[in-house]
Amino acid sequence: MARADYPEPITDLIAELKRLPGVGPRSAERIAMWMIQHKRKNPHELAEALLAAERDVQSCSVCGFFATEAGCRVCDDAGRDEHLLCVVEQPTDVLPLERSGAFNGYYHCLGGKLSPLDNVTPEDLRLSQLLKRVEALDEVEVILALSSDVEGEATANYITDMLSSKGCLVTRIAQGLPAGGGLEHADELTLLRALQGRR
Repeated sequence: MARADYPEPITDLIAELKRLPGVGPRSAERIAMWMIQHKRKNPHELAEALLAAERDVQSCSVCGFFATEAGCRVCDDAGRDEHLLCVVEQPTDVLPLERSGAFNGYYHCLGGKLSPLDNVTPEDLRLSQLLKRVEALDEVEVILALSSDVEGEATANYITDMLSSKGCLVTRIAQGLPAGGGLEHADELTLLRALQGRR
């Protein structure tokens, strides 16, 4: 006797959900069952939102952040400090900085970080666009807000060397202990950076 299983449309849905980051087989199955059985499931609205996001959202040609036909909310904001340019790895890195309210300049999203093991070279990143932006700006401070892993450090060093003759100030965000964190949970590199970046 054959074992019962979900019909093919459901197994196809589960397979697609499993492709999402952070969604395992059990989570994909639970989401699929909710989408099929829940009274407020609204599958058409979900499908339309996915299609609209794919259709209407693209990368800003200037900064690399998310943009629509209406423009880029960052680049189109004339109230920002044009002397500050924060370099981040991905467009999603802009949002924590924006939500903090601590930065009021412009951004430049690289689209990744240098990683020879993954065949990510300078040509794969938005470095030439960064160079053009810096050359077009007067008295700009380039703030590197890159991860502190090996690839992030290599990318920061590469950008610093690339901009060394452009007459701009290149700084790096401070690194160290998180607010509310204790010393017993910090690794040696974090403690070293915290001590070096003390105020």
